[in-house]
Amino acid sequence: MNATMMTARPEEDARLRPVPWRRMAWVTWRQHRLALGGVAALLGALAMWLWIVGRHLHHVYAAATACHPASSIACADLITSFNGMHAALANGTALQPVPALIGAFVGAPVLAREMETGTFRYAWTQGFGRWRWTLAKLVALSVVVAAAAGAISVLIAWYYQPYFATGNQTLSLNEVSPLASSLFDLHGVAFAAWTLTAFAIGAVAGMLIRRVVPAIIATLAAYGGLALATGMFLRQHYLTPLVTSNLNVPASAWITSQWWTKGGTFAFAGRPSMELLQQFCPAPPLGARSAKPAPGSLAQCLSQHGYTQWTSYQPAGRFWPFQLIEGGWLLALSLLLIAAAVWLVHRRTA
Repeated sequence: MNATMMTARPEEDARLRPVPWRRMAWVTWRQHRLALGGVAALLGALAMWLWIVGRHLHHVYAAATACHPASSIACADLITSFNGMHAALANGTALQPVPALIGAFVGAPVLAREMETGTFRYAWTQGFGRWRWTLAKLVALSVVVAAAAGAISVLIAWYYQPYFATGNQTLSLNEVSPLASSLFDLHGVAFAAWTLTAFAIGAVAGMLIRRVVPAIIATLAAYGGLALATGMFLRQHYLTPLVTSNLNVPASAWITSQWWTKGGTFAFAGRPSMELLQQFCPAPPLGARSAKPAPGSLAQCLSQHGYTQWTSYQPAGRFWPFQLIEGGWLLALSLLLIAAAVWLVHRRTA
């Protein structure tokens, strides 16, 4: 019997070829289609709600601004109706949790569920490679959630247009600065950037904790702390604020602080004390038109007694520079967190 001799292939040819990126994207979709469907359902319901209430809001606003004479009872009713509409939505309370919820329920389980159930051991033997497996999941999902958040932020910006319109204050309509802490991160590029950051925080928390429920809780806590610190301390210092002693600060400006001086020296910060008001600006007697003086008349009253009010503020024209600054550092933070998650997976032994 004669045996046919065949030359063995080189070792590198015998290795399994890595799975193509497009197939890894398909696997990511198959594994996380329920989570992505939940995001689509959440944002879809939010979009429908914003569209319905937004049309009503814009209709009432148009009627209030076009009403003449402004002192009539009918116009006063329209103004009152606009100012009292959708309180939780008008101040941003109802929309602030959306990025955190997406990050907690989409980002945290991405790696935590694999670690908790042990299925990562099987996934890492399928020709993916642990770092490619992690990168494919995180990059694909982060692009999807950021794009979805960017799309819904356009509708959110449309809803808030009546509140940002200049001249509302002269008509006794609510006028809010687009830089206000509760609304700034809900439109522009900031909403998508915050959603991406929440997702990245969830991914790192899931890899560190390796349990789904604790990772969700940790994501909500970390995101809440970061958002609170940014709104209260960091954002107002993106650009040097303007300082003025003019009492007529634009209503669209974001006032960061106010203080009073007398004779060139610091007197007090914030609102004056009751003792000072009773001494220089007592309240009108009962039965008078107003029970307390308006803020402008209060400042004018104190200025007559040698006090000067100073206001530190950010003008509304800095909205887009602020958006780009915040979006930039949030994007850098998100990339750093995703890189940290990949590094944690790479160094972990199976």
